[in-house]
Amino acid sequence: MVNWIWLFFIVAGFIVAALSGNVETVTQAAFDGAKSGVTVCFGLISVLVFWLGMMRIAEDAGILSKLAVLLRPFVRFLFPSIPKNHPALGYIMSNMSANVLGLGNAATPMGIKAMQELQKLNGDKDTASPAMCTLLALNTSSITLIPTTLIAIRMNYNSVNPAEIVGTTLIATAISTAAAILVDRWYRRSRSPIPPLKG
Repeated sequence: MVNWIWLFFIVAGFIVAALSGNVETVTQAAFDGAKSGVTVCFGLISVLVFWLGMMRIAEDAGILSKLAVLLRPFVRFLFPSIPKNHPALGYIMSNMSANVLGLGNAATPMGIKAMQELQKLNGDKDTASPAMCTLLALNTSSITLIPTTLIAIRMNYNSVNPAEIVGTTLIATAISTAAAILVDRWYRRSRSPIPPLKG
C-alpha cells in the first residue's frame, strides 16, 4: 500500500510540473536528491561501522551480556507470556540494547529474529500476539542514550555541535517509551486475560 502512495506522489509531481512548465525543476530536484542521498549514506557508513565495531567489542568484552542481565527483569515484566529462557527473550534484549545505543540498523535484524521466535509461540498465526505488539511499540519508541545515526547526519551536514541533541533526544525517547509502555499495559488490561503461551 505504501508503494502505491509513493507512486501516486511521484506521478502527481511530474503531472503538476508538466502542466506548469517546470519539468526541468523536477528533474533537477531528482538529481539533487539522489546526490544528497548518496552523500548522506557515505557519511553514515563511517559512523555506523565505528559504532557497530564498538558494539562487537562490547559484546566480546561481556558488556552486552551484563546489560542484558540488567534488562532481564524489565523484559520479563513486559513480556510475561514468553516462557523463561526462550530464544525470543535474548533477541528482544539484544534489540533493546542496540536501540539504547542508537544503532537502529543493528537493532533491526535482532527485532526481526525476535518476531520470528514470537510467531512460533503465537497461537493465532494471522493475528499479532500481545508480546509482538509490545515489541513493536518498544522498538518504535525506544529510549536512546546516544542518537548515533542523527549525530552522523548532523556531522555530514557540518553541524557546529552535532552532539547537542543528546539531551533532548534522551528526554523525548524516554517520554515516548514511557507512553508506549503505559498504552501497552492499558490495552492489555482492557482486554480479556490472555493465558501464557505454550512453548
